[in-house]
Amino acid sequence: MRLHFMNRTREIARLTRVLVSPDPSLVVIYGRRRCGKSTLLQHIAKKTDIYFLADQQEAPLQIQSLAVEIGRTIPGFEQVNYPSWEVLFSAFQRQAKSGTTLILDEFPYLVQKSPELPSIIQKLIDSQQNRTAIIICGSSQRMMQGLVLDASAPLYGRAAEIIKVRPLEPGWIKEALTLGSIQAIEAYSVWGGVPRYWELAKTYGNQEEACKELVLDRDGVLHSEPMRLLLDDMRGASQPHSVLSLIANGSNRLSEIAGRLGKPATSLTRPLANLIELGYIRRDHPFGESPRSSKKTIYRLEDPFLLFWYRIVLPNHSLLERDLVNAVYAESENRFKAQTSEIWEEMARKSTAHLNIANIRWKPAHRWWGYGRDGKNMEIDVIAESLDNKFLLFGEVKWEAKTNIKATIRKLKKAVANFPKQTDKNIIMAVWCKNNRIKNGECSLISPDDVLSVLK
Repeated sequence: MRLHFMNRTREIARLTRVLVSPDPSLVVIYGRRRCGKSTLLQHIAKKTDIYFLADQQEAPLQIQSLAVEIGRTIPGFEQVNYPSWEVLFSAFQRQAKSGTTLILDEFPYLVQKSPELPSIIQKLIDSQQNRTAIIICGSSQRMMQGLVLDASAPLYGRAAEIIKVRPLEPGWIKEALTLGSIQAIEAYSVWGGVPRYWELAKTYGNQEEACKELVLDRDGVLHSEPMRLLLDDMRGASQPHSVLSLIANGSNRLSEIAGRLGKPATSLTRPLANLIELGYIRRDHPFGESPRSSKKTIYRLEDPFLLFWYRIVLPNHSLLERDLVNAVYAESENRFKAQTSEIWEEMARKSTAHLNIANIRWKPAHRWWGYGRDGKNMEIDVIAESLDNKFLLFGEVKWEAKTNIKATIRKLKKAVANFPKQTDKNIIMAVWCKNNRIKNGECSLISPDDVLSVLK
């Protein structure tokens, strides 16, 4: 069941600005697989544009396939034999109408078979012989970045726009799957912001059925998805696969990860940086500490689907191979709930800068952990400074059927009093909770509806 096209207004605006220009330009689009790059391209393409989805055939067959596609716009173009990419591009530029856009989707497949192709496009751009805009697009983020961001790459500095298509924000899943806010957060906690996952899940009657059929079943479409993602972007998938598994299951510090892998911590700097760049993990540090110098930095999985897979699928791989899907699902229900609570807490922090809590604008929020004034370890779910630096927000995040607001506020007040950093700022308190309509003058209550409305 296809989803209707949603969001991507920023990407469309940037593409349109370039494509309406009288000067032909190169545009580069990249991003994680299944995030809607091809859908975006098809959405902006005019009838006179040429859209070509590359495959992994040998170069002569790829050239022939593109010639056939061009022939749909330029009659007879496909009837000529083109011995090389250079000959094909030269012929296309001579015959194409000004204002035409050539869209090369899954461009890395073409480059794998024809490494000279980026240099041919560079030559075309530099000689100013091109009459058409060219869009190159690919899911191999590593390769696409190497083609345009590496200073030694042929296309470095040639692109008028470089657009990374990221997963959608959680607010969109409510509309896409026609769910209430609570159910939308539960769904986002499994599928994350990848539109194709939403599309697949929508064909099933409920979340449980979708999880079992798509992910847990050994023949499910998404059963081996993380390995596909890693193979797209890593020279070797074994180490990043191990790193993601360790982080998902509680080894969050660099020293812990290195110790479990039996490797020096310095050898993990580049792999961790790559996983951050790909959007699979993030570095967290406590509120008020520098991300560069903090000694409390921890790593967490950024992507909900990967978190779900590494916590539920991988540890139960042997059972799932024996087709014990129902048993694994039943055994993992508490983990599902815990993951939803964890994702909800992260959504609460992300929402803070977009909500006028107590009619005040806030900077991005962080978690805080460390020793309190009483010398004991403590955590605070949400802390943020106001934009004018006059206020400090303390927040508690709950994902219970019914939150005891009075007890939660008492707990939050104790946390504020025990917070070790001195402050002369005015204190504001907030509680993010699932199902509570009680009004409270001491504290702002923030609901799933509130959060999803701003995370779009």
